[in-house]
Amino acid sequence: MTPRLAQRQPHRQRGAALLLLVAVLGLGAASLLINAFDRNTGEAERQQRTLATLAQAREALLGFAATQGRLPRPAASALDGRERAADCADDAECSGFLPWVALGVAGTDAWGKLLRYSVTPEMARAPIVSSSAIANRVVLERGARGELAFVAGQVQCDVSAQCLPLVLFSQGKDHYGTAASGVAQVNTARGNIDEAANDSASRSFIARPASGNGALPGGAFDDMLAWITLPTLYQRMRAARNLP
Repeated sequence: MTPRLAQRQPHRQRGAALLLLVAVLGLGAASLLINAFDRNTGEAERQQRTLATLAQAREALLGFAATQGRLPRPAASALDGRERAADCADDAECSGFLPWVALGVAGTDAWGKLLRYSVTPEMARAPIVSSSAIANRVVLERGARGELAFVAGQVQCDVSAQCLPLVLFSQGKDHYGTAASGVAQVNTARGNIDEAANDSASRSFIARPASGNGALPGGAFDDMLAWITLPTLYQRMRAARNLP
């Protein structure tokens, strides 16, 4: 081997090693990006499936009211998707889990948590007398400065200023919620007061964009809410000739 060739060989070896290192690092970075993309895509798909499940539940609730002349009561328990047997004595008793067996729909969201459901007691008893029945569920949102404002309903619900007959929601991926096995998920966040409010609410609920930022007013939030307005409910029931 000539001296010049002997000098070139180590340079070539070092260059090949450097290229190999760059290739390995590139594959590692690409793998991280792909995994992150897959996680984001998977989470978005779960959100879309949950929205579809809520939409199906909403339609089933309207169908139930059209045939039964009332809305269903909440589920008997986390393990029993039939509606509870007794009438609701108050707002708290009419707040619980969606009665998925009674409605013939999925009872869980895409994260395996039971869907929550709260119905005005008067709307869960037949017949609903439209001239005097008062829907009393409300939904609020947070403004730019953290103040709460009504999205649906108002402070005082009455015959001339109706609120909502029902609210249903998913408690999202994180923090609160109850699995289909009946086991409640422990809240590991701090300051997520809006999620805490929804978890214990029986009449007033909060809807806002999802965020993992605990510093925002109301804290981290990933609940997904849906509701039915009273005109929509009455229109479906009247079409079925099941509203006095």
